Amino acid sequence: LFSLIVFCCLIGEGYTNVSTSPELFCIFNRNEDACRYGIGVGILAFLACVFFFMVDIYFPQISNATDRKYLVLADLGFSGLWTFLWFIGFCFLANQWAWTPATDVHIGADSARAAITFSFFSIFSWVSRAPVQR
Repeated sequence: LFSLIVFCCLIGEGYTNVSTSPELFCIFNRNEDACRYGIGVGILAFLACVFFFMVDIYFPQISNATDRKYLVLADLGFSGLWTFLWFIGFCFLANQWAWTPATDVHIGADSARAAITFSFFSIFSWVSRAPVQR
């Protein structure tokens, strides 16, 4: 859920323009990489959550202990990796937001703050998901 919020905030109001130019730029200090990183991590996290949710549904039907072990290790490893990526994303977005001039922000400030906030919340949601044992 948090990844969707970050993704939607950046897609919806993460790009803006000045009144003198029709060209869009990222609201985070005009750094396109900040918006791309948040969007990329957000959409990949959502897709991974859907995949692991499907794995959790079919997990009781898997009888091979080796396959179960590899699925649990993949889930654990992915959760650890995504915790790290959300931490990097939070730091990156917060840093770029701190350096954003106030003159560049006409609309979208609330969405930028929401993206930063929910990327912070995502760190804890992925950490809490990592140590789950079956």
